[in-house]
Amino acid sequence: MKDREFVSVFRSSKKSDTYLYVRRGQKWDELPEALRSIFGKPIHSMDLLLSPDKKLARTSGQEVLAALAEKEFFLQMPEEQDTYIVDFRRKAEQRGK
Repeated sequence: MKDREFVSVFRSSKKSDTYLYVRRGQKWDELPEALRSIFGKPIHSMDLLLSPDKKLARTSGQEVLAALAEKEFFLQMPEEQDTYIVDFRRKAEQRGK
């Protein structure tokens, strides 16, 4: 794993809150076909210089860099929402007031 790496972050056109981290300049066609088909058209979000100690919203620089070294990409999926029913009920109650 490198100390620092320039990465590009893309968001999915098919799945909300889904992001793909790749090395800057990575060719889309070189990524696995299964990943490309579920991800949809990549929409560029940002480029950044990533180091292991960088804190990101849902992961760490170290985790992303390790994934890049191992499989050439890091896929960030939305968090599971165990409280969906509770949130739904709360919103329904608020509408009833």
